[in-house]
This record gives sequence, structure tokens and C-alpha cells, in this order.
Amino acid sequence: MRGLFVTATDTGVGKTVVAAAIAAALRARGERVAAFKPVVTGADEPADPDWPPDDVLLAAAAGTSADAVTPLRFGPPVSPHLAAAVAGTPLDPAALRAAFAERTAEADAVVVEGVGGLLVPLTPDYLVRDFARDLGLSLVVAARPGLGTINHTLLTLEAARNAGLTVAGVVITPWPQQPTAMEHDNRATIARLGDFDVATLPLLPRADPALLAAAGAQLPLDRWLGQNIH
Repeated sequence: MRGLFVTATDTGVGKTVVAAAIAAALRARGERVAAFKPVVTGADEPADPDWPPDDVLLAAAAGTSADAVTPLRFGPPVSPHLAAAVAGTPLDPAALRAAFAERTAEADAVVVEGVGGLLVPLTPDYLVRDFARDLGLSLVVAARPGLGTINHTLLTLEAARNAGLTVAGVVITPWPQQPTAMEHDNRATIARLGDFDVATLPLLPRADPALLAAAGAQLPLDRWLGQNIH
């Protein structure tokens, strides 16, 4: 399948913006795009007027509905396995894979967003990393520009490679208009030690599909999409 799995070095890093930018850019050039996120937690959190919930943002970018993006939502802002346990509805990996297959069958390209980082559990013994591997999609890793990002990003890359996952690229976001010397060095060091070209995505003022598409169009999407596992 032609697509990408967007993960991150941590929660709140910007992977939804990266995933939405990729989906919006592909859609803007005429592709039928399916966006998928297996689980959304934190549905009870107050809404941000400029940045809607993950499934709503992905739906707007791909031109579909939030229900088509995400099969499961939970209120508390906690790990999926805990949110599911509290709700009394444990997650079923097979059901998640089936939902993915059903919702992406007609697409030219798929963009999947994980939940938190690669080692976040969806169930007590089934991680986001396992879901990515089962889908057979290459990873795009979203990372912060600031202090600590070298360690967090290289650990994520190592965890992915040790699991047999293909990493298509790294995106540092939000990349400032005038990066500091540290931010420049973080990017260069991740590229050197991780053996990757590291792309950047600028700070976007709001969740506008046109802005997302323009930002996503600057990413090396065709090269990334050619690196799927199977």
C-alpha cells in the first residue's frame, strides 16, 4: 500500500500537523487521500479555536469526516490502553487493522497518525510500533526543534529500526523563521547520527487546509512514499 505512518518522539510534538500537511498536500495535487488515526484520547479537553482535535484536523486535510478517520474516541487525556480500560472497552488490534483496511480501500495514498510515540501501548501488550509494522508503512518521525530533541529523536529511530521498520524521514516542527545556532545544530546532528536528511515544517498560524497543503508540498513526499516496507 502507498502511504506513510506519522509518529513522533513524544506526545504534543506536532505529528498531527505533519500528518495533516502530508494529507493536504497529496489531496491538493489530485490524489484520493485516506487519513486514519486508530484512537483519539483527550476528547474531553477544552477545544482550541485555531487547532481542532486530531481527527477533525486530519479529516479537513483529507476532505473526509472525522468518523471516517478515527474509529475510537476516549475522553481522558491518557494512554490508549488506560483510556480503553477505564471505559471498559479494551482495544482489539485485529479490529483496528480491519477498520484501517475498510476505510482506506479506495484511496490512492494513506496517511496514518499514531498515538503518542512508537512505544505507547494500545493494549497492554500491543504497541503503536506493532500497529505500524502490521500496516507495512514507512515512518515519518515528527520531532521538536529545541533542547533534548537529539536524544529523543535518535531513540525513536533506534526503536523503529530495531523493530524492522523503515524510516522514510524526520520532520522538525515547528521550525522557526530564524533558527538559533542550537536549532541548526540539532538538525545537523540528527541528520549525521541518524543518517537521514531532516526536513522541517514551519509554524502555521491556524488549521487551514490551504496552509497545510502549501507546507506539506515542501516535504519530499514522493521519495518518502517510495519506501514502504511491503
